[in-house]
Amino acid sequence: MHSRSCLPPLLLLLLLLGESGVQGCPSGCQCNQPQTVFCTARQGTTVPRDVPPDTVGLYIFENGITTLDVGSFAGLPGLQLLDLSQNQITSLPGGIFQPLVNLSNLDLTANKLHEISNETFRGLRRLERLYLGKNRIRHIQPGAFDALDHLLELKLEDNELRLLPPLHLPRLLLLDLSYNNIPALESGVLHTANVEALRLAGLGLRQLDEGLFGRLRNLHDLDVSDNQLEHMPSVIQGLRGLTRLRLAGNTRIAHIRPEDLAGLTALQELDVSNLSLQALPSDLSNLFPRLRLLAAARNPFNCLCPLSWFGPWVRESHVVLASPEETRCHFPPKNAGRLLLDLDYADFGCPVTTTTATVPTIRPTIRESTLSPSNRASTWPSLTEPTTQASTSPSTAPPTMRPVPQPQDCPASTCLNGGTCRVGARHHRECLCPEGFIGLYCESPVRQGMKPSSIPDTPRPPRPLPLSIEPVSPTSLRVGLQRYLQGNTVQLRSLRLTYRNLSGPDKRLVTLRLPASLAEYTVTQLRPNATYSICVTPLGAGRIPEGEEACGEASTPQAVRSNHAPVTQAREGNLPLLIAPALAAVLLAVLAAAGAAYCVRRGRTTVTAQDKGQVGPGTGPLELEGVKAPLEPSSKATEGVGEALSGGPECEVPLMGYSGPSLQGPLPAKHYI
Repeated sequence: MHSRSCLPPLLLLLLLLGESGVQGCPSGCQCNQPQTVFCTARQGTTVPRDVPPDTVGLYIFENGITTLDVGSFAGLPGLQLLDLSQNQITSLPGGIFQPLVNLSNLDLTANKLHEISNETFRGLRRLERLYLGKNRIRHIQPGAFDALDHLLELKLEDNELRLLPPLHLPRLLLLDLSYNNIPALESGVLHTANVEALRLAGLGLRQLDEGLFGRLRNLHDLDVSDNQLEHMPSVIQGLRGLTRLRLAGNTRIAHIRPEDLAGLTALQELDVSNLSLQALPSDLSNLFPRLRLLAAARNPFNCLCPLSWFGPWVRESHVVLASPEETRCHFPPKNAGRLLLDLDYADFGCPVTTTTATVPTIRPTIRESTLSPSNRASTWPSLTEPTTQASTSPSTAPPTMRPVPQPQDCPASTCLNGGTCRVGARHHRECLCPEGFIGLYCESPVRQGMKPSSIPDTPRPPRPLPLSIEPVSPTSLRVGLQRYLQGNTVQLRSLRLTYRNLSGPDKRLVTLRLPASLAEYTVTQLRPNATYSICVTPLGAGRIPEGEEACGEASTPQAVRSNHAPVTQAREGNLPLLIAPALAAVLLAVLAAAGAAYCVRRGRTTVTAQDKGQVGPGTGPLELEGVKAPLEPSSKATEGVGEALSGGPECEVPLMGYSGPSLQGPLPAKHYI
């Protein structure tokens, strides 16, 4: 009995508490998290009323708010975070945020603000982060931010600023001015001694003033991408604490010299993508010993010998190359379109390594007593200039062999299959191949019908082997790869297939890596009625060198456009498809003949009936034949058709449903950097 008497008061208390919680949350908002109000996609033109006074975080982004009243934020002394982004606010009244004495984060991104006055942020002494990006701000009054003593981050990107007033923000760490129309920044405009990240992308800068970064001793992150710089700014050399430098999109920069980036030993990330670079400094490892990330995509690299160091350096230094699939060669034509990291040393066209050592030969022993000190240097004559003194000094002693060590640039592993390496008259490495093998490195066995010839003075690479290519369609060619599956004793890692269009204006080479287990491969996405050159090279596993290259040319057939189905060269399986149109034509002819006979018969019957006077005024032709005439269409049937047409899926069903925020759970708070 006692428990029953206490039950109604407890239920009443719970109901009162629940009702007060519902009343404390504004309409269309969520208050599931303590001291946090989420009003997302509320679709209201003003700030919601009845916000709990103890609210710390107020999120009212994407609400369609157009104006802010003076009393919009009254009674919220504890508010610390206010998110008004993605609304339609055009102006901010003076002192609008003055009641928010504890506000630390203010986000006004993606509105329609035009001006920032000296009174806009009055009273926000504790503000740390102010986001004004993606507005239409054209003018900022001088001193508009001077009262924000604790400001750490200021974002003004994607506005319409043409002039930046002096910024006196001693505690600022991040300043983003990107993508405004400020073609020049004066040296005395940045009074931000502690700024760590400065973003000046897309301003239209042609140069950087020498004194622009004079006071920025703590700068670590500099972004000057997408400007109109014509050369590397010399002012960057003084930023010795820089760890991230972004220069991408300055398409007028065509050269980077080592001295342009001297002193940046702390650099860890460098972005030089989308410039006009044809080469890179070869001593990047010495310039940037701490480099972890390099972006060099979309540059017209000239892949010749001065750039042959790049691939091995990237692999050995463990530097991450951003967008390697877009880091390609543009020149010379044989390397155009190829990935820079896929090129081997031989692909860069480097000359054979020269040496000053001579070929060891048999020569008579010369007594040192007969030679003066000046002639001792010519004891070992070269092949092109024989020593006259040795020939004019006869000796009765028999000639002896003087052992000479093999040059370091001609190791024994250079030649394969038992070949002997030597240095030729022009200081080029040559391989003396044993019987049964030919090639630059004695790598190819002699095929039937070929006679091994003596090693010429200048070695020539073997001619490419023929390649089986047959057209499949106007846009594809099939390449036979059976030669690499049959009778191959070398373990293949993969196959490299390259092709280029010999008929069109774009003759850049396209490179593909294929598995070694394929018997054939179809190259697709080609142009009709065009001639293509295709080559396949086997890539060995481990230290086995690449095999011989097989090449061939083939043309894609011309695309045939016709409005009727072809009936020639039909297979047996397509016979029903050919008979069906003929049967349809015969059936149509029979129906036409039956219709004509019916019309003639009906005409004769009508004339006969009229002559005998047996046809009433309401009798139709169908009744004469014993067929009941159809009923008139009812209004309900007509309405059904009309409703189906007007309410069909083309008019009522939306293409994409709106997935708005659920009111059952809390929304995640936006992350502030």
